[in-house]
Amino acid sequence: MITKQDKNQVRKKRHARVRSKISGTAERPRLNVFRSNKNIYAQLIDDVAGVTIVSASSQENGFEGAGSNVEAASKIGETIAKRAAEKNITAVVFDRGGYLYHGRVKALAEAARENGLEF
Repeated sequence: MITKQDKNQVRKKRHARVRSKISGTAERPRLNVFRSNKNIYAQLIDDVAGVTIVSASSQENGFEGAGSNVEAASKIGETIAKRAAEKNITAVVFDRGGYLYHGRVKALAEAARENGLEF
């Protein structure tokens, strides 16, 4: 009998494979994206020190609207770019978290690029 693999398990496997090749530093942190069914999250991570430098999410206080659409992802992309600029971070390594570069992930990345992050 053929069993279908769980989509999230496949994504985690893909993410682990990509993560073995990319890493963030203090000068060029990793922009990590996680999306759930209801929200989207972004973090700038220094993997050398093991710390999150900046984060943004659609669950934060003051965030208006649904967190599960392309508009929300764009807002989070803008927010993460502005917070990174406050910490004098301009270049990042993009980690799409095993998700396809499409829809919400793409919207977040493009908004971050438009607001000053380079990747």
